[in-house]
Amino acid sequence: MAEPAPERIVLVGYGPVGARFVEELLPVVRAGLATLTVVGAEAADAYNRVLIADYAVGQAGREALEVTDTAAALAAGVSIRTGTSVTAISRTRRTVTLGTGAELPWDRLVLATGARANVPTLDGVTRLRRTLMAPPADAATLDSAGAALPRGVVALRDLDDAHTVLGAVSTGGRIVVLGAGVLGMELALAAAKGGAEVCVVYHGEIPMNRNLDRGGGTVLARAARAAGVSMVNHSRAESVLFHVDDDGAARFDALICADGKQIGGDLLVLSCGTGARTELAHLAGLPVSTGILVDESLRSWADPAIHAIGDCAHVAVPPAPGASLARPAGGPAGLIGPGWRQADRLAADFTARLTGQAPGTASDNTPAELGAGARPGGRAGQAAAVVMLKAEGVDVVAAGDTAPDPWDSEPSHTGGCAAAPVSVSQWADPEHGRYVKMVTRDGILTGFVCVGMPRTAAELILLFERGSELPADRSVLLRFDGPDDVPGAGGDAFAPDATVCWCNRVSVGAIKDAAAAGNSTVACIGAATRAGTGCGGCKTRIGEVLTRFAVPATS
Repeated sequence: MAEPAPERIVLVGYGPVGARFVEELLPVVRAGLATLTVVGAEAADAYNRVLIADYAVGQAGREALEVTDTAAALAAGVSIRTGTSVTAISRTRRTVTLGTGAELPWDRLVLATGARANVPTLDGVTRLRRTLMAPPADAATLDSAGAALPRGVVALRDLDDAHTVLGAVSTGGRIVVLGAGVLGMELALAAAKGGAEVCVVYHGEIPMNRNLDRGGGTVLARAARAAGVSMVNHSRAESVLFHVDDDGAARFDALICADGKQIGGDLLVLSCGTGARTELAHLAGLPVSTGILVDESLRSWADPAIHAIGDCAHVAVPPAPGASLARPAGGPAGLIGPGWRQADRLAADFTARLTGQAPGTASDNTPAELGAGARPGGRAGQAAAVVMLKAEGVDVVAAGDTAPDPWDSEPSHTGGCAAAPVSVSQWADPEHGRYVKMVTRDGILTGFVCVGMPRTAAELILLFERGSELPADRSVLLRFDGPDDVPGAGGDAFAPDATVCWCNRVSVGAIKDAAAAGNSTVACIGAATRAGTGCGGCKTRIGEVLTRFAVPATS
């Protein structure tokens, strides 16, 4: 009897999530059970887009962005086509059409097309609705075709954008950041530290308003001003003013706000969120919402042979026959951790099916861990996420539902049953940039904001992760950042099962074991366990764990 032909798997997208999927699928490719063809629009190999701001301000070298071993994948037999676009999917013929006109057959199709930067409505900047636009044949214009940003305006989504920002930082230029989310604030603080003159413009009252309450956001804004960043709130951007370069091309000169403010600069960085690249799936007749709709096994609602992972995937339960066809709540998680867990889960499921073995532990993630219904921001009804701001000297961590106020009235009864009582504890020291808010239901921590108190934040992350009760006297948690605290003495933050790296779910125990095996630096721990290789926000904690469990040198 002839051996069955290997399953043909095509992966569209070669970002950090796609690269993780490739890495996890290599054993079945080496075994000849499947062929894997990767099509990536960028000319560069996969890199960690989350760290691109660090690269753009000179805080990290290009090597720090590496997330995969492309040479190993090629040696295993994976076909990788970079700088190539996919312009169409045929579900009947089971093929994808490339920008060159060539077609690739597939038995399983995995979409990891990621997300593009949102371009706000600004007079002078072209903004397109891409839902029904076919991807361009030229991969280099995937996001810019028909709507290229003017000179001096970038969205910081790729290496070219990073090089533009780096030029402005290295010359001490004036950078205007439009948007005060996590990435906008990280860039602003890092660029200011690098010598640039930075101004952040945002419409709301506080920065990071999807993650922080008023108190935490106010303290963050003060800390940013103290770090040299101008913070301009309550400002709705309306248009862009240009000047003419020597070659006759228009270049950014100033941002004009609705109240008449004119904020000049050498570079405008758009940090207004992202939107999933769904047009390829939409044109193929696949259900889409804010992302490509997939079930908890990451299969398309309409075609079980098509899957989506990463920033383009909207994980939600398909409606029952005859149920409402309204869009499901939530959207793509927008965080690298859930994207990597999706890649691990899908690769494990593929491997189990192809080898006839039971799925591994990667398939045991809960829907929330895979980003089901999630949007980073922690509001009620959304999957919980821990959000960390990476900035030297400005520590911000938030998780869960941070909306309740200490003086809110008691929750109303719903369906004849009383909701669990909410308690809110706050402590603030704005002069020194410190603030803590803890939200509990029946004593269980359901959300918190912590600014300027990294050790307290580490303890709160642990309690939040475990669904633990807070001590009756909430003030005892503040001692972790007090002058009389002994780091590591009696703190649960160093318990073996405490999570240090949320992106890769690496525990204190795993780091301790890696250190005992001779990995004595943060970089070595990253290579051994992947801890710190995602958003990078846990590197300080990794260093603390290494210090706490340092293996004595032997003579």
